[in-house]
Amino acid sequence: MSDHSIAIASLRREYAREELDESHVDANPMRQFRAWFDEAVKAEVVEPNAMTLATCDTMGQPSARIVLLKGIDHGLVFYTNYDSRKGGQLAENPKAALLFFWAELERQVRIEGSVERVSREESEAYFASRPLGSKIGAWASAQSAELRDRRELEQAEAKLRERHADGIVPMPPFWGGYRVVPTLVEFWQGRPSRLHDRLEYRLQPTGEWTLCRLSP
Repeated sequence: MSDHSIAIASLRREYAREELDESHVDANPMRQFRAWFDEAVKAEVVEPNAMTLATCDTMGQPSARIVLLKGIDHGLVFYTNYDSRKGGQLAENPKAALLFFWAELERQVRIEGSVERVSREESEAYFASRPLGSKIGAWASAQSAELRDRRELEQAEAKLRERHADGIVPMPPFWGGYRVVPTLVEFWQGRPSRLHDRLEYRLQPTGEWTLCRLSP
């Protein structure tokens, strides 16, 4: 083993900030998630709404990337280009997994569920709230498509800024939101000696949630 590998292997941190007990959580995982999310915001966690989104194509090849949570209701909402790689995978296989990691609070939340597009009205309302640069960027980027170089993207942006000099930018027809509707939600709290607390909610066919503790 190289010296560099040894240095990586020795990296570790002891978790001892809080504990997670069944008697102290909400019976509904979405209410529990919102409570933890609000605590992450209050703790000034960097980008508390940043989440890993994992999707899978029909051949079983997974891919993952960071996206930003933009809404919480009966699911978790994010926005993207429908023609992107993740959009193509979600069209083929409308299931996904999400992961939030809030290092400052020594917490993780894992979510698995089905995926649906949000309504056009919801997408348009969110798009209207975006800064001008983000609106222009949604049109300029053919997300996941190959570029000759950086200049090609910058030229596309410049032309769009000129075209929409009045600041009025409609939402692209290829852009909008997705909602991940959970069927499984796991809350993880770091504990000493790697004996972490893991509480998992599973959605039953009756629509009820069951809660169990998992071994770390």
